[in-house]
Amino acid sequence: MRHFGIIGYPLEQSFSAKYFNRKFAGEQIDAEYSLYPIHADEWQQDGGGKVKQLINTLDGMNVTLPYKQAVIPFLDSLDETAKAIGAVNVVYKHIGYNTDCLGFMHSLKPLLRDYDRKALVLGTGGASKAVCYGLKKSGITPTLVSRTPMDGMLAYGQLDEKTMKEHTIIVNCTPLGMYPDVDACPDIPYGLLTPKHLLFDCIYNPEETLFLKRGKAQGATIKNGMEMLFGQAQAAWQIWNS
Repeated sequence: MRHFGIIGYPLEQSFSAKYFNRKFAGEQIDAEYSLYPIHADEWQQDGGGKVKQLINTLDGMNVTLPYKQAVIPFLDSLDETAKAIGAVNVVYKHIGYNTDCLGFMHSLKPLLRDYDRKALVLGTGGASKAVCYGLKKSGITPTLVSRTPMDGMLAYGQLDEKTMKEHTIIVNCTPLGMYPDVDACPDIPYGLLTPKHLLFDCIYNPEETLFLKRGKAQGATIKNGMEMLFGQAQAAWQIWNS
C-alpha cells in the first residue's frame, strides 16, 4: 500500500483526505491518504523532526498553511515553478512542487476582462507567492498588501480611492474569514468597490466569505477558492501518479 498525507495546522476542515481517498478507491489504487496536523510549537520543539520523518516515509505529501515555505529546507530540490515562487504545496520523492499557481490561474482566467491590468494581493505567505507568480505570467501586475508592509508593498491604510480604482482584481490570500472565524475579513475599503472589480478568495469554506459578501454587495464579481483547490489537487495527483 502507498501512503500519502498533508501537513499543516489546523487541518480539521481540509478536504484533501476525502478527495484523494475517493480517487484512490475509484481508480482501484492501493493507497491511503491521512491528515498530519503539526502545531507550530511542535515544529519548533522537535526542529521539524516529524516533517523529516513524513518526507522520508510517505509516497507523496501536500503542504498547507503555515508551512509552504518552512518545508523547503527539508527537501532535496525544487522544480522550476516552486523555485520561482519560493513556496511548496506538493512533495514527491524529496522534491518540492507548487501546483497552487496552476489551480489559481485555471480558476481566474475565465473571469478576466480586457481592463484587468493590476491586482492587489492580500497577505504575504506561500499562497500569495503562488498567486503573484500566476498573475505575472498572465500579464497582470500584482501588489502585495500587508499589515506590516516592507519595500514594494502597501499597508491596508494606503488603499485609497485611486489605488482601488487602478487595481480591479483583489485576491485574498489570508486566512481571514475561514471557518470557524466567518465574521472576519481583510480590512480593505469595501465602499470603494465597484462592478468593475473582481474579488477572488483562496478560502473555500465557507463558500461565500464575508470578504466576498461585501464585494458582492458593491456589485463586484466574486469567486471562491474551491475550483482553485480542485485544480491544484488534480495537478498533485498527476505528479504522484504519472
